[in-house]
Amino acid sequence: MATKIFVNLPVKDLQKSIDFFTKLGYSFNPQFTDENATCMIIEEGSIYAMLLTHTHFKSFVDKDITDTSKSNEVILSLEMPSKEAVNEMVKKAIDAGGTKYRDLTDMGWMYQDSYADLDGHKWEVFWMDPNGFPQDA
Repeated sequence: MATKIFVNLPVKDLQKSIDFFTKLGYSFNPQFTDENATCMIIEEGSIYAMLLTHTHFKSFVDKDITDTSKSNEVILSLEMPSKEAVNEMVKKAIDAGGTKYRDLTDMGWMYQDSYADLDGHKWEVFWMDPNGFPQDA
């Protein structure tokens, strides 16, 4: 089984994306960073996002890059340690220039909110209490 995930995302302006995600608290691996790409560390040792310029991203695929203003490509969901951490991350994203694309959902046992980054990639952050999952669900 896989032990790490590297999500590859096309970005229009690499430096603006680095600035955006830095404001959210993420860091980057300089070993995998140049004018074409950077490796954003989401969870050291296991979860990374490769932010690739459009030109570089196109060198890996045989189809067009999704126009996120017209269609969805993926939702990236990240578990957070608390409801407060969910609120803080979404606030940071909005303050850094991201946008809301869905309202907060609070089911008691699960709490989730969302934002779209500068390139329209959708991110959901959530807190979940596995012991609170409804037994009749």
